[in-house]
Amino acid sequence: MKGYRCRCGTSPWNDAATGVASHEALLLTVGVAMNKGKTTRQFQESRRHVSIAAATIMSQAVLPRFVLAAARSGAAHVGGNMVIERFVADCITANSGKDAQANVLEVLSRAVHNPGAMLAALGDPIEAGIIVLHRSASLTIFSAAWTPQMNLMPHNHLMWANIGIYTGREDNILWRQTGGRIDAYGANALFAGDAVALPVDVIHSVTNPLPRFTGGIHIYGGDFFDTTRSQWNPETLAREPSDGASIRRMFERENQRVRACDSLERGQR
Repeated sequence: MKGYRCRCGTSPWNDAATGVASHEALLLTVGVAMNKGKTTRQFQESRRHVSIAAATIMSQAVLPRFVLAAARSGAAHVGGNMVIERFVADCITANSGKDAQANVLEVLSRAVHNPGAMLAALGDPIEAGIIVLHRSASLTIFSAAWTPQMNLMPHNHLMWANIGIYTGREDNILWRQTGGRIDAYGANALFAGDAVALPVDVIHSVTNPLPRFTGGIHIYGGDFFDTTRSQWNPETLAREPSDGASIRRMFERENQRVRACDSLERGQR
């Protein structure tokens, strides 16, 4: 089992139908709701959030509750080199041919090669969660934010995955099943500008080692939200079902932890 890491290219890792018309219609509906009473400039500055919110609604009528509303992410701006709509369209096109994962990885690698542009397009992450950019039976794309020093237990995807970091850092430990348990066998650190491909059978755990948020784009070769997966208890490594409720609790705990730390720091000033 191998993974591949890219910086607008590919090098070995350590052993290891889009609904455009509906999207445009939703832009106006969501835009009115999100921008009531705002000035023209404020409306323009929030247009990126409106677009992402429309894409989220279009992707799924009812998403898991750990999916963030677009308006809750950091302030994004109009313009810049990274246009999210174009990025998603390029990923959909790349996914339609042979070697879909490799082709989508190239699109992602180009996008995060200039991480500042992606950060400008999506905004600074301010809480743990995800924003869905596209969802279909063959492709899921979302941005994910990890709180400072957040840990995700070992888990599988059961589909190929490409991950690109646009701010912060993500440390991965790779695990493999040996008999009735899993053992760690490899590790890598992804920095802003890095992209990696993970195979269908990967098991990995994730850490944000930094005292600030990490943000990344996660792309999966299937419907991520309609796949029953597994996770492994971080202390016992016992296998457990991974579902929306467990992921939601994880994000809620992390956001509560950060809010408590912020409150404590304010109280000590």
